[in-house]
Amino acid sequence: MKSDIEIARSVQLKKIKQVADETGIPREGIENYGRYIAKVDGRLIDEERVKQSNLILVTAITPTKAGIGKTTVSIGLALGLQKLGKKAIVALREPSLGPCFGMKGGAAGGGYAQVLPMEKINLHFTGDFHAITSAHNMISALLDNYLYQNQDNGFGLKEILWRRVLDVNDRSLRYIVTGLGPKSNGLTQESGFDITPASEIMAILCLAKDEEDLRRRIENILLGITLDNKPFTVKDLGVAGAITVLLRDAMHPNLVQTTEGGAAFVHGGPFANIAHGCNSVLATKLAMTFGEYVITEAGFGADLGAEKFYDIKCRKAGLQPRLTVIVATAQGLKMHGGVTQDKIKEPNTEALEQGFCNIDKHIRNLQSFGQTVVVAFNRFASDTDEEVAMVRHHCEEVLGVGFAINNAFAEGGEGATELARLVVEKIANEASAPLRFAYEDNDTVEEKISKVATNIYKASLITYSTTARKMLKKVEQLGVAHFPICIAKTQYSFSTDPKMYGTADDMEFHVRDIVINRGAEMLVVIAGDILRMPGLPKEPQALHIDIKDGQIDGLS
Repeated sequence: MKSDIEIARSVQLKKIKQVADETGIPREGIENYGRYIAKVDGRLIDEERVKQSNLILVTAITPTKAGIGKTTVSIGLALGLQKLGKKAIVALREPSLGPCFGMKGGAAGGGYAQVLPMEKINLHFTGDFHAITSAHNMISALLDNYLYQNQDNGFGLKEILWRRVLDVNDRSLRYIVTGLGPKSNGLTQESGFDITPASEIMAILCLAKDEEDLRRRIENILLGITLDNKPFTVKDLGVAGAITVLLRDAMHPNLVQTTEGGAAFVHGGPFANIAHGCNSVLATKLAMTFGEYVITEAGFGADLGAEKFYDIKCRKAGLQPRLTVIVATAQGLKMHGGVTQDKIKEPNTEALEQGFCNIDKHIRNLQSFGQTVVVAFNRFASDTDEEVAMVRHHCEEVLGVGFAINNAFAEGGEGATELARLVVEKIANEASAPLRFAYEDNDTVEEKISKVATNIYKASLITYSTTARKMLKKVEQLGVAHFPICIAKTQYSFSTDPKMYGTADDMEFHVRDIVINRGAEMLVVIAGDILRMPGLPKEPQALHIDIKDGQIDGLS
């Protein structure tokens, strides 16, 4: 079979204005970024049409390093629905350069279920990530300058809470010292870098409902604590207007197309293991304004992505998904059943059955939110008919949930029609109940953490570091305990241990730190050893990315 990039290049792309016309998006509401990409004005959102649209979340079992294929299924489901004559639009996150050049290459779907133009989406795209990086670091520079210029006036911060960001996996920048050298180089102080998807600016961009809301949130960003114990914000710095200017274009969602010419929105890119893991509210609502069915995804497994999608994005944006699709693979289930990664392609029905515990736990969790759940089995060439039949029987007969095979990677929309028919049937006859959240706004922060950790992860013990305890007090002092929580932990396990596969019940859940995102209006709870600046592997994907015969190679 052709590589992803070869398939992407074989598609005759439509001009983006044609895609907009066919979707019903008025031309005066789009701004072209070349022939095949456009920005769409968020003011086109129609809340009444949003309420009528069928929002579908795609999530997954706990992922493995072998991959699950959630984005491919999301795109494939849109293609399958279109094959059934439905007006379907997919709304996805933007890829980060860090993983693209680090762990996995491209992140725009795969095979015959991709969003295009693939190379541009995977690389600089419309510059949204660069705008977020620049806006974040502009605040850092302006804050350092303010401290430097006002040091003789008795002003200072006893605690600086604002770090820098970069969309590159660079472990050497996790902790740094700035201002070394002569006094004119600024104040000497500790700092560090997170990756751009972890930036609070990224979260703000994805949660803001309009430009006014964007500016309000930027003003509220907490930068530090003054010497007299008062919060110091971007509003105090006086630069919210300048930061809003930097983000003005980036705030508009991006319109692209699928491998079969359908509309796709790709906008925002917070990771689910260190941030809230969903694309922008604006992109989702634009898709729902113009689509009868809208498919969106939340990053990594359902314990991270789906929980945050419901408890943060849906809670704050008033969204009600009609159905949740959970993606599973035989390889992933076998790994959760005790098989090592180098042997997951080998037939092993015993390990497959042992791995059912992982999908069972995820489905029970999703149902606890009131969701009707459908399993999309992402089939690989190495899967045997016996393995597929076992998973189908377990889902349909034991769990009582819908099951469909997804072959969109190899067959495009035709390979996802079974899944599409099942989704349409379930929404028509058994649509999800109104969302039941994992916690209430007025719960204490510790109660919120406890409810997620014990009910979703099944932890038996929750512990807090001295730093986390200190931050809990600061949360109360600042009056932000009503914010939803965003737990940052490993994506490879229900626990905080990436090697604890299966269900990881009755484990200790250790809270290391809490980051107050006062502008994004959420509390990032850092658990275990998760890092907000990833490192590069021994053999980064960058070693395989090149230009050959005038074409980009290696983004797959």
